[in-house]
Amino acid sequence: MRILATYNIKGGVGKTATAINLSYVSALEGYRTLVWDLDPQGASTYYFRIKPKVKGGSKDLVRGKRELDELIKGTDFENLDLLPADFSYRHMDLILDDSKKKPTRRIHKLLKPLSEEYDFIFLDCPPSISLVSENVFEAADVLLVPIIPTTLSLRTLLQLNRFISENGLKHVMVLPFFSMADKRKNLHRELMKQLPQQLPEFLSTPIPNASAVERMGIQRAPVGSFADKSPPALAYESLWWDIKQRLA
Repeated sequence: MRILATYNIKGGVGKTATAINLSYVSALEGYRTLVWDLDPQGASTYYFRIKPKVKGGSKDLVRGKRELDELIKGTDFENLDLLPADFSYRHMDLILDDSKKKPTRRIHKLLKPLSEEYDFIFLDCPPSISLVSENVFEAADVLLVPIIPTTLSLRTLLQLNRFISENGLKHVMVLPFFSMADKRKNLHRELMKQLPQQLPEFLSTPIPNASAVERMGIQRAPVGSFADKSPPALAYESLWWDIKQRLA
């Protein structure tokens, strides 16, 4: 089982679209795949047409009163399951802070029993640096970091890399990639050329800024399920190949 978290300190950069579309491609290839929507806003849950409700909420989860496999829902897609969001996740930091033992290891502990059930688990994370984030960093094998080709987005990547280094999180691989990229913009073109030369960890496939991704909110489905030949659908397939190459 590999755990991949879509994460960025900054919001609105394409984390949920990444989790939804990569998990769809993974499931399409036959991998047993789970998405855990950790964001109280519940966008992944919405896209998969599932009610954003977890029985007992984050409190029962964190305190070990419920196992994750009791709460998992099937989606409309074969091999692809969802652990829904719950609005109580907005309090998860406080509940984790009340944990008596290893508050940064709770998510890792909750996911461990699923190791025989899934090949890949995607964590769709809320933006911020918090106890939830630290739990994700401890649990994940890979942080997939969507970066809009702008100076401010690059700054958040450097902040993340500094945090990972200063906290000795050597086990987690940080893989940034360009998201919502628009090659018509000079700044986007320049940064997409320069940054991979400076930061070799960048994945080679950019995800274009395209209307098909925006239509996910109308279709409530991964882009590959309704526009499989569109540029973003093909880009997510290519990005998934890039990621698997790094994991090999």
